Amino acid sequence: DTWSKLFAASGEKYPAPKLVLFDGSIRSACGSASAASGPFYCPGDQKVYLDTSFFDELHSRFGAPGDFAAAYVIAHEVGHHIQTITGISDEVTKRQKSARSQAEANQWLMRLELQADCYAGVWAANNRNLLDSGDFAEGVRAAQAIGDDTLQKQAQGRVVPDSFTHGSAAQRVRWLTRGFESGNPNACDTFNIPAAQL
Repeated sequence: DTWSKLFAASGEKYPAPKLVLFDGSIRSACGSASAASGPFYCPGDQKVYLDTSFFDELHSRFGAPGDFAAAYVIAHEVGHHIQTITGISDEVTKRQKSARSQAEANQWLMRLELQADCYAGVWAANNRNLLDSGDFAEGVRAAQAIGDDTLQKQAQGRVVPDSFTHGSAAQRVRWLTRGFESGNPNACDTFNIPAAQL
């Protein structure tokens, strides 16, 4: 409903994604996925796939409990749907293919992911009436917990910024917050700013 209203304000129609809940494994237009892949968006069928066990893991493994932490993850995946229907995802794919290095290709993907975080913040801003005190803080904790630097430190004990594909904890929080404070998808342009400002 939120994105339908935002699109309508620009005179456009919003084709909503379909939501698919799964546990264990599933087949999508993007191929097979298991619980290890967590929630994901498939542009091939315009569906958001939510692995229900991931939300338990968000609490137990990542230390990010709460209903808004889960809502942030879902809103992030819907953000990828927005990027698909507006052509942003296709543009990023082209730029990745012409990248001169893996680090440059990763940078394009990271900008895409940070924009999806910002779109999640836009969704939250437009649904403030649904939020309880402390809800947004739950989303911030989730964004910190799934930052590339946080995950790399846990997995390998060191951080390799050139390999980031989703953004550091600080970057993810920054873009989620920017979307939340503005409530405007136009504030989510992660592509036309220097890397140092991400």
